[in-house]
Amino acid sequence: MFGKETYVQRRALLKKKVGSGVLLFLGNDECGLNYGDNTFRYRQDSSFLYYFGLSFAGLSAIIDIDEDKEIIFGDELSIDHIVWMGTQPTLKEKSERVGVTHTLPSADIVNYLHKAVSKGQTVHYLPPYRAEHKLKLMDWLGIAPAAQVASVPFIRAIVDQRNHKSAEEIVEIEKACDITADMHLTAIKMIRPGMRECEVAAAIEAVALAAGGDLSFATIATVNGQTLHNHYHGNTVKSGDLFLIDAGAETAMGYAGDMSSTVPADRTFTARQREIYQLQNAMHLASVEALRPGVPFVDVYDLSARVMVEGLKDLGLMKGDAADAVREGAHAMFYPCGLGHMMGLDVHDMENLGEQWVGYNGQPKSTQFGRKSLRLGMPLEPGFVLTIEPGIYFIPELIDLWKGQNKFTDFINYEKLETYRTFGGIRNEEDYLITETGARRLGKKIPLTPEEVEALR
Repeated sequence: MFGKETYVQRRALLKKKVGSGVLLFLGNDECGLNYGDNTFRYRQDSSFLYYFGLSFAGLSAIIDIDEDKEIIFGDELSIDHIVWMGTQPTLKEKSERVGVTHTLPSADIVNYLHKAVSKGQTVHYLPPYRAEHKLKLMDWLGIAPAAQVASVPFIRAIVDQRNHKSAEEIVEIEKACDITADMHLTAIKMIRPGMRECEVAAAIEAVALAAGGDLSFATIATVNGQTLHNHYHGNTVKSGDLFLIDAGAETAMGYAGDMSSTVPADRTFTARQREIYQLQNAMHLASVEALRPGVPFVDVYDLSARVMVEGLKDLGLMKGDAADAVREGAHAMFYPCGLGHMMGLDVHDMENLGEQWVGYNGQPKSTQFGRKSLRLGMPLEPGFVLTIEPGIYFIPELIDLWKGQNKFTDFINYEKLETYRTFGGIRNEEDYLITETGARRLGKKIPLTPEEVEALR
């Protein structure tokens, strides 16, 4: 964790931003995989980590702004816990590490909240994303899951803090990005025809674990890159395949890296693969060049889409005016996803708090296919950390659907597109910090151009 003063200052700023009431933080509990004692990997709630820094199950916390109190609720380990888990610091010792001097048993939180409500205090809570959170809110506050409405002032105050990364956070994120780059470099060097996807995934994940952390999300390592979130690892790599990797490391403190790379199964790209790959590179580089404070990220997305449309026109796959094609959504045949997302303690930072707050400052998102998947649209500010990951995909089911509907025939050459239906997908991704004057890539460089990729093959 960071030094005590970091958490003290974060909580002080949060209290000032919200102004009044009781702020309720629900820490995460252990969760059984297939029975109670065989648990999933434990991960603390990220907002709890940000303000209290303690990665232990069974904790909750309250910041009572009106009474100027900060309390961590939890229970001491019994001898049975110690036998199986080993000794740990006491709750008081844990709490003092992050500047909290008041602790109470877990059960006491109910009485505290009831007294707050009886005094007319507002109890602010965040959107519950786990069943355990919904049940606790029902038990503690008497609010049924269907009626649970999170506090917008609480959400917005947290988003404003966590969106702007401090210098010490950048150091930790860059550590995650360096490990992430090593994961990709390992995979790029080893992929060969005849290997199984699971062998590549295992090597990738070993790098993260050996660095003392874990994965920031489930690894994508696939010959079917046209499936955007493909977590199946059962295929055998064949000559002529493209292999798409999307993987990231999480440090022991919980900060994430997230990168993607696409490599040929063979030592070099085919002519057709190189054409599409170079076009994806052009989208990527144009996006990076446009990053600076004040630029709406939705404009960067539109730029990347126009670059793609112009390139696909040169290849005979699209036609018509590029700006019109992007505005009407025809580009989403090949680009049905967003350009990037915020990154920090979550690989999609604060997605549990709502994309409309994290990425759009409360403004509505587009509902257009493709564009609706853009998780970030608002103007960029110094301190933002985000990904750049434009892609080009050939999805047979989408081709068949739109072709059958005669959709966007003014922009899409379906006859030529049929010859690409087994091409797959290409995505490359880097992580960037928005600075006062532009942007800086975080982490070691991974290959981007065809020549850089082939040099490692």
